[in-house]
Amino acid sequence: MDSGTSHSVISPLNLADLDFWARPVEERDKTFASLRAIDEKVFCPRGDGPGFYALTRYDQVVDASRNPRVFSSEPTSVSLDDPPPAVQELMGSMIGLDDPRHARLRRIVARGFTPRMIQKTEADVVALARGIVDAFIDHGPGDFVTEVAMPLPLEIICTMMGVPREVRPDVVAATNILIQATGDPEYEAPHGRDRGIMLFEQLSYLQGLGAELARERRAQPADDLVTALVTADIDGEALSDVDVGKFFGLLVTAGNETTRNALSHALALLTEHPDQRDLLLADLDERLPAMVEEVVRYATPVTWMRRNVTTDVDLCGQTYHAGDRVIMYYISANQDESVFTDPYRFDITRSPNPHVGFGAPGPHFCLGAHLARREITVMLRELFTRLPGLHATAPPVRQRASFVNAITSLPCAF
Repeated sequence: MDSGTSHSVISPLNLADLDFWARPVEERDKTFASLRAIDEKVFCPRGDGPGFYALTRYDQVVDASRNPRVFSSEPTSVSLDDPPPAVQELMGSMIGLDDPRHARLRRIVARGFTPRMIQKTEADVVALARGIVDAFIDHGPGDFVTEVAMPLPLEIICTMMGVPREVRPDVVAATNILIQATGDPEYEAPHGRDRGIMLFEQLSYLQGLGAELARERRAQPADDLVTALVTADIDGEALSDVDVGKFFGLLVTAGNETTRNALSHALALLTEHPDQRDLLLADLDERLPAMVEEVVRYATPVTWMRRNVTTDVDLCGQTYHAGDRVIMYYISANQDESVFTDPYRFDITRSPNPHVGFGAPGPHFCLGAHLARREITVMLRELFTRLPGLHATAPPVRQRASFVNAITSLPCAF
């Protein structure tokens, strides 16, 4: 068959079906391996919405990510369906925008996420990690997700943004609802409420809080990220209060999700692979950086992103047409046998490790990758320095979701 034709094969499973993602991990991995081996486009039909093409190979994901003019993030990159216009406007943060709007926002916001700026937060990260582990030790063993993995990223983000301490519980509650309800289309809103309305309300709350903080910092600057954002002026461009609000909503959800799940997967993987645990503890400081990268590759906390084809294009020998929807499966690209030797082996010494766990190279590469790496490293160092016997006591409870590889509960002991 001519590789440039529009022929495609139908996926043997509906990758949008939550039943697929609830299956044992080994079954999911075998499915993606079989799809990577197909030298044709893979089309995934949906009974409840438009179908899409699955990009499962490393080269496909990387090439699409580097070509945002053709593989567009608009109208959304995080949903299989197009949101209504009102929701689309509300969700219009950087993750769902193309240039020039995306470039404008990122250019300004990036000032707060350089390695030098992240280094300035080092003392805050260390102090928060130490306090979380202090409380964990005092309370005794319990659920690792709620007691350790969840508090750190949210506290760091709230501290960086200058969120008042009295409203932080509300931020946590809103974030948890957004993560659950966005990741699981079958999430049942409490008290019979409409799921869409509830999502709209929680996102509106977070963005409203961010915009309010922006207004306050314009009037009374402080030593925090919001002040840096509202006072930044690059080539005559600055962020509006609404821009800051949308960025805050993105930061507290996306920034929390990756770190929380990477930490939870780290403990589960080290418990499952005692040889790697022994290797880590034998030289903690030396092996932690590579171990963090391997956790992000192996677990891939954010499993996919959507792109929308704007014009006919050849991608890795296959022709895609204007109007096609494609899903970039990072979780499959991170297992591509052509890039990673023995990809199903958890190896904390893996090098090189060019994973796409923070997104592939391109304008949408995760802006908070430096911060996430720092948080995960500091917390794991604190934990395994003080609690070298920490381990999971039961298999992780996985969230029934496709967009995130989330762990909702992980009993542990030390």
